[in-house]
Amino acid sequence: MFEFTMTAEQLKLRDEARDFARSIPREYILDMDADKIKYPKEFLQEAGRRNLIGLRVPQEYGGRGLKWEDDIIALEEICVNGYIFGCTYGVTGDVVTEALVHFGTEEQKKKYLPPICKAEKFAAECLTEPRGGSDFFGSTTIATQDGDDFILNGQKRFIVGGEGCDYFLVYAKSNPEGGPTNSMTCFMVEREMGVKTEYLYGLMGCRGGGTARVVFENVRVPKENVIGTVNGAFPIFYQMMIPERFGTAAMTIGAARPALEIATDYSTKRKAFGKTINQFEGVSFKIAEAVTKLDSCRALMYATAKAVDSGADSALCRRLVSEGKKFVTEQCWDVANLSMQVMGGIGYTDVYPVEKILRDLRLSMIWVGSNEIMSLITQHEWYTERRKELKNLTKRVSEYDSVSAFAEDEKIYE
Repeated sequence: MFEFTMTAEQLKLRDEARDFARSIPREYILDMDADKIKYPKEFLQEAGRRNLIGLRVPQEYGGRGLKWEDDIIALEEICVNGYIFGCTYGVTGDVVTEALVHFGTEEQKKKYLPPICKAEKFAAECLTEPRGGSDFFGSTTIATQDGDDFILNGQKRFIVGGEGCDYFLVYAKSNPEGGPTNSMTCFMVEREMGVKTEYLYGLMGCRGGGTARVVFENVRVPKENVIGTVNGAFPIFYQMMIPERFGTAAMTIGAARPALEIATDYSTKRKAFGKTINQFEGVSFKIAEAVTKLDSCRALMYATAKAVDSGADSALCRRLVSEGKKFVTEQCWDVANLSMQVMGGIGYTDVYPVEKILRDLRLSMIWVGSNEIMSLITQHEWYTERRKELKNLTKRVSEYDSVSAFAEDEKIYE
């Protein structure tokens, strides 16, 4: 942990989240992984009782009014029990609440935020569809206006909380003739309006989160449930990249940390050739590599949190969030693999939870935008940033710091 960066209040929050994670029974974790628990309502309800849901939601709506720098501290600790705990916690308390706080009307905030923060109601975000995940604007879920209502038809899949949630943040195409900036509308849809859960996925890992196919068949949604403006989901989608991708990256650290801790402890007990295996560099160097990866991940996450909290340039934040999601999830995946390698064959069994951690972490590089999409965004923002620097001459042009820098007949680009 980076305790040296934390204030006294943040350390207290860290300890609250850590105590909460320790309170979850071992059997509960195992039952989720065995799909005996379909959606962790009891876990979320306990978080609500401890006022740990919606940390960044303003206090007047039931949250704590904190910042991302605080949120990621709690996310790491909550995910120690398993990546799916952070997924369900983050979707309802970070993702859906983000849309309401930034784009909801006063009436919507008062209606939906307090029950979410108290965990009296649970929320899910509905974005991915059978014909597209990262192709957000290719949505085939249609919202047709009918007087003061909208009729929703279509389906979403791989929705964490699809089984078990009460509220659904749904993106639907309301202007089929429009472009990316004016074709989609965001709705808050309540299950009682006719939302159906038709299929619960059998997942490799991250089980027990109610990941389901969610179906809308002539679901009537009143106009007052539009989040933002009609045909105005574009800015909401871009705002949501932060909690979706930044939160996903930050919580991965907590999910990977136990693998390193287990492998470290194992290496000080397991003996081979007359001594504990941590005395062999082939083992201890893997531990050192894993430690370095996690510390690097934390450094990037804390810097990104500060950028977002301080209102840094939106393009810079998009780049940091995107590169952070790719870098951190891939490094944490490596941490789990290194930990298993240290433990050898026993790490591949269910005697230790390293195999479960490995299964769970594979999701992190896929959901809320694949890591290839993160690279696409990162390179786009970086090239744009570099063009601005060259145009405004804000930095030294290092290209010319060489002996033959002005040999124009050598610099041929076509």
